[in-house]
Amino acid sequence: MDFFKRHFFVALFAVLGLIIIAYVGVMGNLQLLFGVVLPYLAALIFVEGLVYRVIQWARSPVPFRIPTTGGQGRSLPWIKRDLGEKLDNPSDFPHLVGRMALEVLAFRSLFRNLRTELVKDPENPEGARLIHWSYKWLWLGAIAFHYAFLMVILRHLRFFTEPVPYPIALLTDVDGFFQFFTPAVYLSGVVLVVAVAYLLARRITNPTLRYISLAADYFPLFLILGIGITGILMRYFFKTDVVAVKELALGLVTLHPMIPATPISPLFYVHLFLVCVLFAYFPFSKLMHAPGVFMSPSRNMISNNRWVMHVNPWNYPVKFHSYAEYEDKFREPMIEAGIPVDKEQ
Repeated sequence: MDFFKRHFFVALFAVLGLIIIAYVGVMGNLQLLFGVVLPYLAALIFVEGLVYRVIQWARSPVPFRIPTTGGQGRSLPWIKRDLGEKLDNPSDFPHLVGRMALEVLAFRSLFRNLRTELVKDPENPEGARLIHWSYKWLWLGAIAFHYAFLMVILRHLRFFTEPVPYPIALLTDVDGFFQFFTPAVYLSGVVLVVAVAYLLARRITNPTLRYISLAADYFPLFLILGIGITGILMRYFFKTDVVAVKELALGLVTLHPMIPATPISPLFYVHLFLVCVLFAYFPFSKLMHAPGVFMSPSRNMISNNRWVMHVNPWNYPVKFHSYAEYEDKFREPMIEAGIPVDKEQ
């Protein structure tokens, strides 16, 4: 428990410290730092870190085909395979694309994941039986979180464009379709906070998961939770000048940064600072699984080991001896030992 508390509270206090730093800084008239300098710095770190990690992955040698497979592979022509087996064990590029699409868009492997556990058998108190638990709730929470986060990011593009593109405006209207509150409630923001809270609660309440969790596992959850909560507070409880926010955003994206003459709520700068921290932290964290799935050799390779021979191009050149050369070298000891040879002399 002390191990859990240490990592949990380190991450929690780190995020709370970031919030305090941003609030105190803005109250000390450091709007230029938190509104211009840090966003550019975060964007620079994000892009350079992302490129660096992708290049490092691309340079990693993968000499053999090592796709993770879960179905009948291509073999003899009369052994038929259904679509599921072709996606589980892709033997051509179209099915590989289908497998990757299901993995990226629907988290197929997580949907099919099971947890195996030994539990006491009620019919035999001295024995145990093997059971399988479904991870469907985890899949639902994960897919809700990722799609809600994507919706929030796309919806925020309206602050960086003028005029707002029709697809972004339409997306915003669909997201705020249920107007049971004024201003309209964006469902993506609510779903994002609920999904992150569920993933955090699961990590806390599951003993096994809690045991292996480090501060690096809690920190991004608290950070995203802070971003979502500050965004909700700005929209529904503490009013923020949206026109001034858009003026600041357009200045940043057009490389003509400026602090608007109209004061913006300190809560906005706290929200923006947390977003900057998330962007800067992204390339060096486990969040890199987002682009990493496309670079994973266990996912992005065709399974053709049965009919294509793959030779490691990085093999160290080794001088191989033929049997004739071996016999020429050891003929006399072989004859003395009674080992048959092809040539006597």
